[in-house]
Amino acid sequence: MTGSPRKVLVIVGPTAAGKSAVAEAIADRLDSEIVSADSMQVYRGMDIATDKPDLERQRRYRYHVIDVADPDEDFTVVRYRSLARRAISRITGAGRLPILVGGSGLYVRAVIDDLEFPPAARDLSESEREELESASPDGLWKKLHRTDPEAAARIHRNNRRRVARALEFIAETGQPFSDMQERWARYESIYDPRIFGIQRDRQPLGAAIDRRVDRMITAGLADEARRLARSGRAGGRNTSAQALGYKELSGYLAGKEGLGEAADSLKRATKRFAKRQVTWFRADGRVEWIDAEHLTPEVVACQIIDVLREDGWLDPGLMRAEGSG
Repeated sequence: MTGSPRKVLVIVGPTAAGKSAVAEAIADRLDSEIVSADSMQVYRGMDIATDKPDLERQRRYRYHVIDVADPDEDFTVVRYRSLARRAISRITGAGRLPILVGGSGLYVRAVIDDLEFPPAARDLSESEREELESASPDGLWKKLHRTDPEAAARIHRNNRRRVARALEFIAETGQPFSDMQERWARYESIYDPRIFGIQRDRQPLGAAIDRRVDRMITAGLADEARRLARSGRAGGRNTSAQALGYKELSGYLAGKEGLGEAADSLKRATKRFAKRQVTWFRADGRVEWIDAEHLTPEVVACQIIDVLREDGWLDPGLMRAEGSG
């Protein structure tokens, strides 16, 4: 890359916090395009479970890296990074601002930071994460010691959180935690990013997650899950099998429980996932957090734009004329 690093605006946060709505409100005001950083919206046909923007929104806001793979493909973070960086190059080449938005922390860092990934790097499945969460601290440490003895020697066996994070890192990146720990801790970007986190209090966020799940159920999530299950195109260890919504409805589809029970299971799983997202993004000191409680996406968007203008980061030529679309 030559010259000054290209500017990239990044919007992150937990699921149901309102990231996409804020990004779209910013895009209404800036000459920009949106790059999705959602590890599941890459899959065709997985629309309701991933809360994918509809085609009208995709066209209006010029979304990228959505519907680029079939559910039976083993889509990796390495492939995602290539597609996302290519989109960013096209957007900046056209004189527009890329807005990278999503809650997949590994995907965000893969795009903006100077990190190395082997071809097989991937997100953990929900069942793999639950296995780590349910294991005993001693069992986790012994597993880490077998996998990466050097990392285990640096982490106390009772520090369950750090041991689990090291094992997650190894599974996600395919690399020893001890080898890459220093590089990952530096948070060095190949771009000139400004990263804003959309945060909400725990109880309101939980209520928003409940409403989202209810809306998905009403929109036909069970039918979508049934269709994918019958097609055999999502499942097993493919990355698509990790999407929240399908596994939680498996009992209902098998006639073992009611739809209400399945929905409750999905709500609980989504809240656990949101908690992990917050933990991931809180570790990145570059994130500028905005309390979006009681604020509309338009107000949050204006706050972000005002900050960027005051700091001289935002090119004034990117501002849209009032009322332009």
